[in-house]
Amino acid sequence: MELIKKKKILLLELLGFLILNVLTFCMAAKHIATVDWIVKETSYTRLCSTKKILTVNGLFPGPPIYMRRGDRLNINVRNKGKYNVTIHWHGVKQPGNPWSDGPNYVTQCPIKPGASFTYEIVLSSEEGTLWWHAHSDWSRATVHGPLIVLPQLGKSYPFAKPHKEVPIVLASWFKGDVMEIIETALESGGEPNKSDAFTINGQPGDLYNCSKQGTFKLVVDYGKTYLLRIINSIMNEEMFFMVAKHSLTVVGTDGAYIKPIKTSYIMITPGQTMDVLITANQAPSHYYIASRAYAGVVYDNTTTTAIVQYSGKYTAPSTPSFPNLPNYTDTSVVTKFTRRLRALATKDYPVDVPQHVDTRMYITISVNTLPCDDNSCDGPNGSRVSASLNNISFVEPSIDVLQAYYKRIKHVYESDFPNEPPYYFNFTGDNLPDTLLTPEQGTKAKVLDYNSTVEIVFQGTNLQGAENHPMHLHGYSFYLVGYGFGNFNNKTDPKKFNLVDPPEVNTIGVPKSGWAAIRFRADNPGVWFMHCHLERHSSWGMDTVLIVKNGRTRLSSMRPPPRKLNPC
Repeated sequence: MELIKKKKILLLELLGFLILNVLTFCMAAKHIATVDWIVKETSYTRLCSTKKILTVNGLFPGPPIYMRRGDRLNINVRNKGKYNVTIHWHGVKQPGNPWSDGPNYVTQCPIKPGASFTYEIVLSSEEGTLWWHAHSDWSRATVHGPLIVLPQLGKSYPFAKPHKEVPIVLASWFKGDVMEIIETALESGGEPNKSDAFTINGQPGDLYNCSKQGTFKLVVDYGKTYLLRIINSIMNEEMFFMVAKHSLTVVGTDGAYIKPIKTSYIMITPGQTMDVLITANQAPSHYYIASRAYAGVVYDNTTTTAIVQYSGKYTAPSTPSFPNLPNYTDTSVVTKFTRRLRALATKDYPVDVPQHVDTRMYITISVNTLPCDDNSCDGPNGSRVSASLNNISFVEPSIDVLQAYYKRIKHVYESDFPNEPPYYFNFTGDNLPDTLLTPEQGTKAKVLDYNSTVEIVFQGTNLQGAENHPMHLHGYSFYLVGYGFGNFNNKTDPKKFNLVDPPEVNTIGVPKSGWAAIRFRADNPGVWFMHCHLERHSSWGMDTVLIVKNGRTRLSSMRPPPRKLNPC
């Protein structure tokens, strides 16, 4: 009997080995297309002046990528610009493949001027609108573009097929050199200059000087429905978005479908994407698309516009109808919109929300200060502006964390990022003492067991003023199970969690003076960056790293590195 049992085990192991090798062979045999990109300086004229910006293939926004669910694609990036660069495929989980994830000094050393690197984009369950962007200093201001994941061949959308699909990319425009702006700010210790305009598909719109002629126009046919694939690539502001006299129906966010939401507006944070249907059902005319910031602390308070222009013969208005955008500081409409987000949660698009949790983390999000000699810096009271998670301000290492983890190189990072803040206080209170402002500095990571279930509660703090923080996790989508204001109560708040149909996202705005709770299963081995997607906060250290250990099989383990890795 024991011998038969052993033979069965050996047979199962052999079968598993054969299946694994067949799968590996099939993957290796499948041809993967390669696309060549050139990163280079290109002259663009906006706001009455011309300057050179960093672009991919000379385009702003950059070239769109169209793939189907489960596809793979190689992109060879050659850097002919004057700055280091890396590219991140925002929202792509990259199963077992952190080597192509992109964040500077986290999963790779940068592509230096004159060098190149080939990324492999590996799709899995993503479907909908994602995007790509530079992940090195502030170069993503102009180096970004759509990454559209279509359904598999033979499959359709979970809604009626639209007449046309249109990417809508929101971005920031700076009159100065964005790299010099952040370098100057980091040297002086003060706030970086704010942007001079927002753009829609590369154009500021009618309300800015010297911009009317280039305003983006969406030409529509009466009665047709259009799918707007909206991407917020803006550097430092969450954005309201509306179309005058038209309803919007949100059907997806961050590469996953949701229960349709009919609304007059959306609020979209940096890093987020939304799939939005709009039907051209108004009297043929011209209507403004408009977008401006939602901000607890107003940064750039200008408004970017585009125009919905009906086809056909009619008398065009002297001025298009303008939408009634929410006020800059209207947190109530932001909350109302966010709480309506629910996963589609159908047989074809199921959810798998962890019902039990192995690892709980409570992470405070703070803007801090660091002391300067003789109070000589440009931050508050002569200090240097900083930022932190659990009072640890992330320090960029000299080589990437992934390489150090894989090769077991010591003294690059520490694996002791804490599960909770070092001390508790009234995080969302007013007039907090200055003694709470100074963080610890370090390169710290949190290590997670493979396939463990994780809950993270992000707690906003009012140190240096409260803001909405868009937190993004690489390598994963997660479920937004809870959302509230004030200090998180670990006894009562979990009772209100949505564990049935929470939205599956990769970026979530932690509310001003509030908290957000997420859950996910750590089933993607590798090194993954987690950070605030307000670029100035990330530059100040509002970042950390999650390291997910390998599982017991080859398929549940991180891939070996590619043949060519760029030196630091």
